[in-house]
Amino acid sequence: MIPTYHCARYLQETLAQVLIQDAGPEHMQIEVVDDHSTADDPAAVVADAGHGRVGFYRQVTNVGHVKNFETCLTRSRGRLIHLLHGDDYVEDGFYRTMQRAFEERPDIGAAFCRPIFIDGEGRQLSIAPVEQMGRGILRNGLERLAEEQRVMTPAIVVRRAVYEQLGGFDRRLKCSEDWEMWVRIAARYPIWYEDAPLAAYRMHTASNTGRHLRTAEDLKYTRLAITIFTTYLPRTLARKVSRKARETYAIAALNTAYAMFTDGDRTAMTAQLREALACSPSPVVFRQLAGLLMRGVTRRIRRK
Repeated sequence: MIPTYHCARYLQETLAQVLIQDAGPEHMQIEVVDDHSTADDPAAVVADAGHGRVGFYRQVTNVGHVKNFETCLTRSRGRLIHLLHGDDYVEDGFYRTMQRAFEERPDIGAAFCRPIFIDGEGRQLSIAPVEQMGRGILRNGLERLAEEQRVMTPAIVVRRAVYEQLGGFDRRLKCSEDWEMWVRIAARYPIWYEDAPLAAYRMHTASNTGRHLRTAEDLKYTRLAITIFTTYLPRTLARKVSRKARETYAIAALNTAYAMFTDGDRTAMTAQLREALACSPSPVVFRQLAGLLMRGVTRRIRRK
């Protein structure tokens, strides 16, 4: 299921990489679900690149990406569901690898692989570090997935019965709704990990996360997601994991604030700083802030 919104320029590559792995309509549903795009024409891309094999559904009005994800889930028919953003793609072998995991371990709720991070032009930025050597059940999966967002949406496949049991994405979240979902699943089911990098996640300013960076709404919703999923954790873990997650993303926001400072965007810098300290005013975060302030002062002195 391929949700889209104003990303038709990338959609042809997304579809091409799916279609080379097509197991046939009796085994795989392929459908684009568009959130009423007005700046481009994803239907034309589907007609041109889909060769009659790819379904297309367009929302009557723009409903937002979380409800569009929900539409993908309700329109899906398969026993295994893969949500693939219209600006991301998967490498050849992704579907065979994921299917094999579910066949080997029928008790798992989801399976994910290492993501490849690419920019808006498709250039590789990095590959996620290895979570553990080899393929298999992710050890300490709930704790590790709650401490940090380790799973990018194009890299994970979820059993349909799991969504039916746990419900869809939380509509209170405009960002980090995927992270909350993966933790919710890990609280109830084993999670399978593949160490091969088989899914590409595109990072650009037009993405959902990119659109919220300047106002720091990304971190606001990250804080909310942590608050929500902390309730899924055993009491013995909840406080420790919540503190670590908040510190991790507060420090990430400070680094974003510094990048905004160097770009001369003081509005974005201030927003990120404010949300970073709201996320975690811990001594660890303040030490990081002091270090960045020193770097900023040193940079200004050198420029002068």
